[in-house]
Amino acid sequence: MTPLETRQKIFYGWFVLAAAFFVLFVSTGARNSLGFFVIPMSEEFEWSRGSMSMALGIGWFANGVTQPAIGRLYDRYGGRLVVSVSLLIIGLCTILLSATQSLSFLIVVYGVIISVAAGGASLVTLHAVLAKWFYRRRGMVMSIATSGASAGALVLAPFTAYMILWAGWRITWVVLGFVVFIALPMAFILIRDNQSGNGDSGASDFSSRPTANPRGTDLRRRGILENDSWVQSYRSHPIWQLTGAYFVCGMTTAIISFHYVPFAIDRGFSVGNAGLAFGLMSGLNVVGVLGVGIVSDKMSQKYLLGSVYGVRGIAYAMLIFAPGFFGLWGFAIIAGLSWVASAPLTSSLTADIYGTRNLGTLGGMTTLAHQVGGAISIVMGGVLYDLFGSYDVPFAISGSLLSAASIAAFTVAEKKYSVRYQNPLVSSVSGK
Repeated sequence: MTPLETRQKIFYGWFVLAAAFFVLFVSTGARNSLGFFVIPMSEEFEWSRGSMSMALGIGWFANGVTQPAIGRLYDRYGGRLVVSVSLLIIGLCTILLSATQSLSFLIVVYGVIISVAAGGASLVTLHAVLAKWFYRRRGMVMSIATSGASAGALVLAPFTAYMILWAGWRITWVVLGFVVFIALPMAFILIRDNQSGNGDSGASDFSSRPTANPRGTDLRRRGILENDSWVQSYRSHPIWQLTGAYFVCGMTTAIISFHYVPFAIDRGFSVGNAGLAFGLMSGLNVVGVLGVGIVSDKMSQKYLLGSVYGVRGIAYAMLIFAPGFFGLWGFAIIAGLSWVASAPLTSSLTADIYGTRNLGTLGGMTTLAHQVGGAISIVMGGVLYDLFGSYDVPFAISGSLLSAASIAAFTVAEKKYSVRYQNPLVSSVSGK
């Protein structure tokens, strides 16, 4: 019998969470280490920052435009198949990057194949899986899973920096590819989709009947905007507000992911110190996202999301205006606390307002905006660096947009539409 058919002492959703955490640890952690390859690869092949940024920006764009399709594949075939196949492709192609000899090769392998496959082992699919397993603790659980990406960067960023110094960038690509493979068996064995959509951390029985709490009240509620068609969701304001804010989120994270290390090196920091600063930021991501997760199920999520964008704006101001050491490390500390906290809050708010039926597709659409924003900022960073000889202008443009993202989040009509503030449509008495 499957875990969904049997009563268990440990709620199976926790195993799904563990798998999601580890998948994001290796896949996102490895992918976020790409900034360390910018200088050694561009120097070996005499590529300009703008040219290499174009290749990397194509990757973010390809990932974004295919996210809705990946979301539909998840909605149809489930998380285990989509995540497992994605990890297999990412691992193989990461190893293949060690054979890079031209910019076109980098564009095809990283910019197209890896970037498209990454959508299947991303926050979109894994948050959608977890949203079906957890209800009352949805925000906290999504935050724990998201922290896996930050923990991966915390470990793999300094590891990548020193691997490049020790063995060169080609061998480092091979090593990172095998790191991705580590998560494949765990994903295939543990990830399961709870089709009932009524999971809760306090339950141990996932039959087809509605899950009831100890008082006999059905925990599953239907929100005002919940419907059977994802297209209908875009006739309401919240999804546009969340999508617009997430576009800015993509701009402000992607440009740092790929240009922060080169920026630090240009400012006179060593590769090792740049790696430590990036690792510190990633480590504080864990603190920030878990902190948000703890309180997100107890207070208004829109205020948390708006505050996250506001804090990130302060970090950008410090990066641009504070001198040398204080700017670099101050940004790492302040930004670290807000960097990925926006992801679980966006996913949780979307699930609470629009339900889980089409969450994969809706998550894909919001992530499309995020990745397109990221692609624009990556290319902008490289082109404007070549034009002005510094990153001050592209960083200022990206950071200034965070005020708009914060306003968009603060003005979401959460109390009007979120299921958390609706009365249950159905109450049932739990049977013995």
